[in-house]
Amino acid sequence: MEALLPTLVMSLLLSASIVTSTETRKPVLYVFGDSLSDVGNNNYLIFSLAKSDYPWYGIDYYGGIPTGRFTNGRTIGDIIAAKLGIPSPPPYLSLSEYDDAMLKGVNYASGGAGILNETGIYFIEKLSFDDQIGCYEETKEAITLKLGRVASEKLSNEAIFLVGLGSNDYINNFLRPFLADGHIYTLEQFEDLLMNTLGGQLTRLYFAGARKVIFHGLSPMGCIPSQRAISGNGQCLDYVNDYVMRFNKRVKYLLSVLNSRLPGAQMTFADCYDSVLDLINRPEIYGFKISHTSCCNVDTTVGGLCLPNSNLCSNRAEYVFWDAYHPTDAANEVLANILFADPEIAKVHPALGRNASPPSPR
Repeated sequence: MEALLPTLVMSLLLSASIVTSTETRKPVLYVFGDSLSDVGNNNYLIFSLAKSDYPWYGIDYYGGIPTGRFTNGRTIGDIIAAKLGIPSPPPYLSLSEYDDAMLKGVNYASGGAGILNETGIYFIEKLSFDDQIGCYEETKEAITLKLGRVASEKLSNEAIFLVGLGSNDYINNFLRPFLADGHIYTLEQFEDLLMNTLGGQLTRLYFAGARKVIFHGLSPMGCIPSQRAISGNGQCLDYVNDYVMRFNKRVKYLLSVLNSRLPGAQMTFADCYDSVLDLINRPEIYGFKISHTSCCNVDTTVGGLCLPNSNLCSNRAEYVFWDAYHPTDAANEVLANILFADPEIAKVHPALGRNASPPSPR
């Protein structure tokens, strides 16, 4: 019995230290999404055609080198992490199962990803939302092995889950004339498919431990450079923006239903549609000059990405858009401020909303 006492004491001390460490740790951030949030996962997908690991991507990031981010600098997730006082979560595919970095947060986002598994199929390889949730479940198992089930569950319950998906389901699926979903489903049927799928995915994430979920709603996609090019007159595509508003409304309702059905769930909708539309319509109010075209002179007929032989604008901070699809670093900072200052978001975690900068001129 006496021989067992030191072992028992050490076990109790270890358990106490684990609980204390999880209680006093800074916020843990898990990021799920598409190319707006990808920080390099697609770099590890050998056959993926959705990559940004070449100039001029990353020109304004630390070191000025491409990292797999689909912008000239930081993503919204990077900026929110900085506001939370934590390192930007690393790409999941860069980590090993023994890496302690996963205890501080992980980014699972993948360029080309959508809510539907078939979205972005012509990119060959990408991590769909289902894939990303599977990756998180593996992370959770690894953390459980490190900390034990109680501490692991506490960590996941208190973590912030930032989710932003849906744009590719329209731009790289439903709106593509050569893909099946746009022919098989009416708009209403497609919306039903998205909501049923997303509801199942968020429920799966809940049962994997997620409680504090922030779903980043879609911005006015009809006004991004790629869609303006399709319009023929350089104007926004109103019908695409209508699709977005319908999607956002249904997701917001879906989250309210899930919150009522899943005990302890705090799933919040981050609605930035009106703010982003204002940014696009009145860029000068926010410190920008150009919002109708991209800083990088891209060819929208061959993907709309910023290739090494593309011409760049002289002042990237004056442009809202970096390429045909993605915001600049400066615009991402404005968008992150909009999200961070949202009082609904502040309810999800006490660290959110602290010292938030208002979505006003830079």
